[in-house]
Amino acid sequence: MQNLMQKNSLKRLRSVTVLIFITVFGLSACGLLPEKSDETKTWSAARLYQEAKSDLANGSYESAIKNLEKLESRFPFGTYAQQAQMEIPYVYYKQGDQAQALASIERFIKLHPNHENLDYIYYLRGLVNFNDQVSFFQALAKQDMTERDPKAAREAFDAFKALVTRFPGSKYTPDALLRMKYLVNTMAQYDLHVAKYYFRRGAYLASANRAQSAIKEYPDAPAIEEALYVLYNSYDKMGLIELRDDANRVFTTNFPNSKFTHASKEEKSWWQFW
Repeated sequence: MQNLMQKNSLKRLRSVTVLIFITVFGLSACGLLPEKSDETKTWSAARLYQEAKSDLANGSYESAIKNLEKLESRFPFGTYAQQAQMEIPYVYYKQGDQAQALASIERFIKLHPNHENLDYIYYLRGLVNFNDQVSFFQALAKQDMTERDPKAAREAFDAFKALVTRFPGSKYTPDALLRMKYLVNTMAQYDLHVAKYYFRRGAYLASANRAQSAIKEYPDAPAIEEALYVLYNSYDKMGLIELRDDANRVFTTNFPNSKFTHASKEEKSWWQFW
C-alpha cells in the first residue's frame, strides 16, 4: 500500500514538473516573461561610443557594431551618431564582412555628401575591395586565373581613383596611389596569364587579342614586356607576318635587353610557357 502511494506521489510530481515547464516555455515564447534588462539603456552617447571603441580594440566586432547601432538609434542627431555611422563600415571591414562594409559606406556617402572626413570613407571603400582582390590574387596559385574575373581589383582601383581625383590633397592619397600602381600591375598580370592560357591551347587569335588588351590598358605595367612577346609569337603562329614584325619592332625598341630574346634555348625551357 505504501509503495502504491509513493508511486502515485511520483506521478503527481512528474505531472506538476511537466506542467511548470510547459507554462514557463509558453510564457517565454509569448513574451510574457520579463526580458533580460539592457544595461546600456541608461548609457550616454559618449559611453556607448567609448564602449564600442573598446570592443573594437579587443576584437569584439559584433559587440562593437551593436553598441554603435544603439548609439545611432538613440542619439540620431548628435555628433556621435555621425561618428558611429563612420565607424560601422570600418568594424565590418575588420570583421571581414565585405558586403555590409560596402553597404554602410554607400549609406554614409548618401547621408553626408559633404562630410569633412569623406576622403577617409572613399579610402575605406578602396581598402575593402583591395583586401578582397588581394585574397583573390593570393589564391591564383591554387586556381586557374581564367576561371575568375578580378572584379574586386577594378572596383578597388576605381574607388582609389575617385579618392585621388576628388581629394588630391588628402593624407590618404599617397597610399591610394601606391595601391593603384599595385592594382594596375596585378590586372596586367591577369590579362597576360589569360593570353598565355589561350596560347598554350592553340587559340592564337584570342591570345593576341588579350595580350593587346593588356598593352593598351596598362602600358606602364611590368607585365607588358612579356605581353608584347606573347603578341609577337601569336601573330607568328597565325602567319600574320606584317603584324608580327610590327609587334617585334615595338618589343625590341622598348625592351632591347629582354630576357625573352637573349636567353639561350636551355634557359628558355624553364621560363617559356610554350
